[in-house]
Amino acid sequence: MDLLEAINDPAALRALPRARLEMLARQLRRFLLDTVARTGGHLASNLGTVELTIALHYVFATPHDRIVWDVGHQSYGHKVLTGRRTQMHTLRQAGGLSGFPRRCESVHDCFGTAHSSTALSAALGMALAAKLQGDDRHAVAVCGDGALSAGMAFEALNNAGVDPSLRLLVVVNHNGMSISPAVGALDRHLSDLAAGRVRPGASLFEALGFAYAGPVDGHDLDALIPALEAARGRAGPQVLHVVTRKGKGYARAETAPTLYHGTGRFDPAQGVADGARGRPAYTDVFGDWLCDMAAHDPRLVGITPAMREGSGLVRFARRFPDRYVDVGIAEQHALTFAGGLAVEGMKPVVAIYSTFLQRAYDQLIHDVARQNLDVTFALDRAGLVGADGATHAGNYDIAYLRCVPNMVLMAASDEAECRRMLTTAYRHPGPAAVRYPRGPGPGIVPAAELDTIPFGRGEVRRRGSGIAILAFGPMLAPSLDAGAELGATVVNMRFVKPLDADLVAALARDHAQLVTVEEGAVMGGAGAAVAEALAAAGIQRPLLMLGLPDMFIEHGDPAALLGAAGLDAAGIAAAIRQRYRADAPLLVANSS
Repeated sequence: MDLLEAINDPAALRALPRARLEMLARQLRRFLLDTVARTGGHLASNLGTVELTIALHYVFATPHDRIVWDVGHQSYGHKVLTGRRTQMHTLRQAGGLSGFPRRCESVHDCFGTAHSSTALSAALGMALAAKLQGDDRHAVAVCGDGALSAGMAFEALNNAGVDPSLRLLVVVNHNGMSISPAVGALDRHLSDLAAGRVRPGASLFEALGFAYAGPVDGHDLDALIPALEAARGRAGPQVLHVVTRKGKGYARAETAPTLYHGTGRFDPAQGVADGARGRPAYTDVFGDWLCDMAAHDPRLVGITPAMREGSGLVRFARRFPDRYVDVGIAEQHALTFAGGLAVEGMKPVVAIYSTFLQRAYDQLIHDVARQNLDVTFALDRAGLVGADGATHAGNYDIAYLRCVPNMVLMAASDEAECRRMLTTAYRHPGPAAVRYPRGPGPGIVPAAELDTIPFGRGEVRRRGSGIAILAFGPMLAPSLDAGAELGATVVNMRFVKPLDADLVAALARDHAQLVTVEEGAVMGGAGAAVAEALAAAGIQRPLLMLGLPDMFIEHGDPAALLGAAGLDAAGIAAAIRQRYRADAPLLVANSS
């Protein structure tokens, strides 16, 4: 590893003779494989961009020239070559390197990314700033072909193509994949260009005002470097079409790029064990429910914005291909498309991560909820997600959904309840969402039936006195433990909206103090909904609201992050003791 160990910044890379770059690429690829095998993380995408990363830093004067990595899960090689090689063993761990570019991590991370399709807009802003400042620096956006499927990317292309003076380069990293295989007409167009079925002069990019070059073999440095040098020497918006292979250099990842997109720790000699797992995750519960409900109701259509595997739709896609739609990385389109299905009597189910539903908030309000359309949302990754960190945490959906008229929002406390809630949401004649966390639940096996739960009603799970703990979703389990320790009543609220206001009022009449616990932002969250219900009923009771603090919570072990936020059993009990002192007599609540 002598050559790689000598590269602590891109200036050292640029000082190398061209003849040594192939060796550097081999060493970097091996280092990435060994690192991710030890830490877990995004593997296939990073193996596929080794030569591209080297070529970009070799040709462009970074960090003076800006490189923006779209999504950012292909930036590990960039991290290594920009002085973070010795920190890579901390990747995605608490206090360690992020799995995505972060401006606070390095001057070479000129823009923080982790959601898709933002790089073109950011790079365009940087290119215009350079022009206005009289600087000759370049702005380079590195975008996977999957990232170009989002409307935001098209908006940026449309905006950029009219200014011939910008020093803007869009590198299209064309590997035919998002996490799943890429979909849509744009991917077909790129594939036609790569195969020579469309002459470059007829390229969509040329029609939008970009000079198009390529396709170029993204693993051939002798082709990549001259192509990038030519782009650097030209003015105006440009597209360089680079063809790569996800997982390049590691045969297992090349043949199974989806499996190796994101991995845990593994032995490179043995590979990742496909399907080796413990008890079923909430995502599996959803996938089973979706197939069962689709078999029961031919109107059901399953929709995903490029997250077939992550959202549990693989089996559904195989069993019901005519009713499975992957819209690509296009969350806004996914929601309005679902609305169009709903007005024609179909029953769309949108499987989407909480953090990605944020990207379609206007469509949620304007196109679905305002018209009270019958769309079911399976809201995966609600709450903290661990290694992916703040960009992927589903901390805000309670606050941003409960304020929308016509929305129904449920929070599942276990796997069996999740299945029943999905059925309840599906049978509700309007927009309804079920939020559930990443990973497995407490291990409550769902029943095979498609049963519902009482609409808008919570349930008392433990009878106590003095204090009532109102738990939402997966916070029920630690709340029950804390309640047993404190002798408190514990309630599974189940619904955030409509909130069971009658139950809240009854609890307030029978208890001196109330506590709400949620795995979501406490500002505007479920606790705030309880406070509003008490105020509306004219009830005054001490209310402690526990949830995620008003800050972005970075990557780390999920259980440790919850503990640090005070949302484990010990933290809940300690917060209650601190607020309602254990040595003070509990008031007897006999009036409102």
